[in-house]
Amino acid sequence: MSFMILCALGIQSHAQTAVVKGVVVDNSKQPVSSVNVTCSNSKTFTDNDGKYSIKVPTNKKVAVVFTHVSLKMTTISLWLNEGEVYEFNVVMNDQQEQMGEVIVSSSNRKQVQGITTIEPELIRKMAGANAGIENILKTLPGVNSNNELSTQYAVRGGNYDENLVYVNEIEVYRPFLIRSGQQEGLSFTNTDLVQNVEFSAGGFQAKFGDKLSSVLDITYRMPTKLSGTFEASFLGGSLSLDAISKNKKWTAVTGVRYRNNSLLVNSQDTETNYEPSFVDMQTNINFNASSKWNFNFLGNISQNRYNYQPLTRQTKFGTIDRPMALTVFYEGQEKDKYETYFGAFKTTYKASENFTLKYIASVFHTTEQEHFDILAQYRLGEVDTTIGGDTYGNVSFTRGIGSQLNHARNDLDALIVNTEFKGFHDWKKNLVEWGAKFTRESIRDRVIEWEVIDSAGFSINPPDKFLPKNEQPYTSYTGPLVPFRSIRAINFNDINRFSGYFQWSRRDRIGATDVWYNAGMRFHNWSVSDTNADRASQTVFSPRAQFAIKPNWEKDMIFRVSGGVYHQPPFYRELRDASGVVQPDVKAQKSVHFVLSNDYSFKMWERPFKLVSELYYKSMTDVNTYTVDNVRIRYAATNDAIAYAQGLDVRLNGEFVPGTESWMSFGYLQTEENSADKGYIARPTDQRLKFALLFQDYMPNIPSVKLYLNLVYNTGLPGGSPAYADPYLYQNRLNDYRRADVGFFKVFIDQTKPRPQSVLFKNFKELALGFEIFNLFNNQNAITNTWVRDVYTKSEYGIPNYMTTRVFNIKLTAKL
Repeated sequence: MSFMILCALGIQSHAQTAVVKGVVVDNSKQPVSSVNVTCSNSKTFTDNDGKYSIKVPTNKKVAVVFTHVSLKMTTISLWLNEGEVYEFNVVMNDQQEQMGEVIVSSSNRKQVQGITTIEPELIRKMAGANAGIENILKTLPGVNSNNELSTQYAVRGGNYDENLVYVNEIEVYRPFLIRSGQQEGLSFTNTDLVQNVEFSAGGFQAKFGDKLSSVLDITYRMPTKLSGTFEASFLGGSLSLDAISKNKKWTAVTGVRYRNNSLLVNSQDTETNYEPSFVDMQTNINFNASSKWNFNFLGNISQNRYNYQPLTRQTKFGTIDRPMALTVFYEGQEKDKYETYFGAFKTTYKASENFTLKYIASVFHTTEQEHFDILAQYRLGEVDTTIGGDTYGNVSFTRGIGSQLNHARNDLDALIVNTEFKGFHDWKKNLVEWGAKFTRESIRDRVIEWEVIDSAGFSINPPDKFLPKNEQPYTSYTGPLVPFRSIRAINFNDINRFSGYFQWSRRDRIGATDVWYNAGMRFHNWSVSDTNADRASQTVFSPRAQFAIKPNWEKDMIFRVSGGVYHQPPFYRELRDASGVVQPDVKAQKSVHFVLSNDYSFKMWERPFKLVSELYYKSMTDVNTYTVDNVRIRYAATNDAIAYAQGLDVRLNGEFVPGTESWMSFGYLQTEENSADKGYIARPTDQRLKFALLFQDYMPNIPSVKLYLNLVYNTGLPGGSPAYADPYLYQNRLNDYRRADVGFFKVFIDQTKPRPQSVLFKNFKELALGFEIFNLFNNQNAITNTWVRDVYTKSEYGIPNYMTTRVFNIKLTAKL
């Protein structure tokens, strides 16, 4: 009897343990022996190959600690099921302190949720005309942009307004009036302060907000010691400082940035006097009051000045047989100003090991000015192709002359206030999350824009069926002289929003197969008050779900199905129609997502790789149609369309070069809309094919010389037709977008190697000098077309507005 009891106890004890195993290596990827690995009452050491295996308790959170006499301690936390074997490979560092606890969960949470994680170090080093997080996002499948001066991106057929961006769980905003990429300057996110970057391109959970396309979730770091970074280049510079108090309760990370796009803007066809000034400062302050209470403040001040005075422009286009040229002479200038102030307070209370509460409050204030008066006088003609002639390459015959006067006095003042509660309940294998949020938006906006077009001395009327048709010079015109385009409106709006969510997640096993469940619901109520209309109020509900399964196969695969209903209640820009007037009754756009995914992890050349494939379909109703001009979006504010988006995204990433991460992306997308039952046509974001390559390498004989390559190819977007044209009559497309940016860096000081003992450099942890080439192959990419009328033949010519040409840059980076 006693023997049977002992056997039963032995069986029970065995069933209540799991195994963690792996390899411990140092920064040079060499195995480390004699590492002490402990967990609860278990203890082991790594062998000569750096391998270890240790038993750990199950069904509860445990810590595994790695210590070595000459390396810094590393700790991981995990939760395993009975009998589970989990592999964790550790990189131990002898040059820097541990950055806090490394949280690892056997549930593969990011894979299960369909979230892509991006290493902050890769973001900081990758070459790009507008380097940063958005520069890396554009290399992912399903993410598209054809404007290197802009940080805006479109995801799976959505537009720039359909993407959520969070920093430390706080939603951030961008200015309203920006209409071109060269006006943007800096994105909100300061890459020098970033610790974690996570991105989802669709089918995301209910805890994320009310947008149709994507979620970018960023976390700023909490410093562990006093340090700093420095960067300087021909495009600007940045400084950041990490600080920590003696008792380690206070930490702060602060960054200052300056950017000047003159190097890029001056490479375009238009010669200008360009005086930009883009400056911002951010700080993230953290206070650990106790083991239960944590307080955090995130602040940002951004001041952008954009003074632009175009002088001349010459663009050659046409065919080899019939080359043509447009020459433009400008008078006037543009003076824009965008000042934003953002502050957020967050407190976290850990009531128990399984119950956490959070409170978040934020304020965003922006004052914006867009003032310009620009007269453009053009000459359109045929280019002389007679080789050896005195006028070779010059305009030999003028087909049209004219002028265009653009005027704007646009001013906006917006104040957005948020307050939010969140709760997290971790109970056995279940995680319950909920949140409630109130937002108030106060917008004061004045729009005054007009444009007059003259062709060969004759004023061009707008395409208005009520005006007499202008047949000059063949028939005299007796109707009224009016601007080609005129918008005048004053809007005073207050928008109140109540939103919230509830979701449940669970990890389980069916036999030897791991499964994960997630289901949730969001609601959103908003009311719009406008001085020109009655208050309008609406409410929507958005159920969402995810299911993932990891079969017990020899091949490491995860299959995932996700989707649900996604609503996008209208933000201010979506309420404002093409005439500048706010329409309070605009409905929330609705999209039903369905995403089928597969993650396949494998080894190739004895190195880790992952192939991620996603098939998606989105059915959209109450669609608010829009036009895109550069990065400015103008909505119809009518909700009279339906649409769909479907496609396939594939990404292969891994160590193509040992010790570095690179990837290749491919995307296919088709998105069309049917407005007022007139039939389906391509949407402005119908980017059919996309290929991207992000590649890191180093010279084998000189490993301190690094290479970073960023290559993107996108097929042409719709948008080649005039802005006033009926999209059902003109479905022109721009040419394909092709761009490659490359950077070569010489690393003088690296954390993995002994530092020089000279007085000047002994405190440096990193020091590198880089040479970057933007648009390596000097491709001519067009963002829009300028339409010029030949009054004699009544023809219109679309002259491409080209983006930047090949540009060289030098960058110096340092870390103290």
